[in-house]
Amino acid sequence: MAFGLSKARAGRTATVLVAVSAAFGLVLGLGLDFGPTLDRGSVPGMRTAEAAGTETLEIVTKSGVKVYSVEVARTVAEREKGLMFRKELPQGRGMLFDFSPQQHVSMWMKNTYVSLDMIFIQEDGRILRIAENTEPLSERIISSGGPVKAVLELVAGTARKDGLAPGDRVAGPLFGRR
Repeated sequence: MAFGLSKARAGRTATVLVAVSAAFGLVLGLGLDFGPTLDRGSVPGMRTAEAAGTETLEIVTKSGVKVYSVEVARTVAEREKGLMFRKELPQGRGMLFDFSPQQHVSMWMKNTYVSLDMIFIQEDGRILRIAENTEPLSERIISSGGPVKAVLELVAGTARKDGLAPGDRVAGPLFGRR
């Protein structure tokens, strides 16, 4: 008797548990995407954002056009890894996270060693919100504050230095050219 069950019932219970475990394993193995993920941990065997190449992104501010070279994280694996584990990020470089279609997004700095400015961008290319000088390695949730299509991560202090502000317009990957 297993846990007070008859041998026949224990056998059926074990069979059901094996079937449920196999189904659960299959679902995990398929890598189904249930929406944006908060944990940007690496996924073995997947292309990383570092390998994705760079594209030019422009932001039209009150003081002029600012130009950045960005890696675009389009896949779940690229978004999950993001800028994690990097020890430096050169000025003028960043990462653009594609969260299409527009939605509420939450980010964090887990395993991210470089302080960042996070620029939350709406579907029309306008900046909704900027989270400046994020704390490296923090698991504190950083919310978009509304529906966004993308998040741009730049070296901390860039938003203030370049005069980026909510309402400024972004042009480039995901948003079309000026």
